[in-house]
Amino acid sequence: MTDIDIERQIIEKGLTAPRITPENIEDVISDETYFIFPNTTVTICLLTLKNGYNVVGESACASPENFDKETGRNVAKANAKGKIWGLEGYLLKEHLHNKANNNGK
Repeated sequence: MTDIDIERQIIEKGLTAPRITPENIEDVISDETYFIFPNTTVTICLLTLKNGYNVVGESACASPENFDKETGRNVAKANAKGKIWGLEGYLLKEHLHNKANNNGK
């Protein structure tokens, strides 16, 4: 199930409270760079966010015969994006917490 499939489920269930969406994740990324270590199946994806912060994801094949550059890049990027979800989730929760505490004064 992809992030888009999950988002569709959330919308269908009417779960519309503040949340992070796949579009939010894409919107914070300003650049992506890939590196494949020579003579390996290890691919690194460096995502640079609009605020200048960098997030790294990685992928590797156990069997070199299965290595595919495009697949390696896709897996590494998905792993990096997974880390952004956590960062953006924290940021949203902090915003909601501050908003609730400021309204209570």
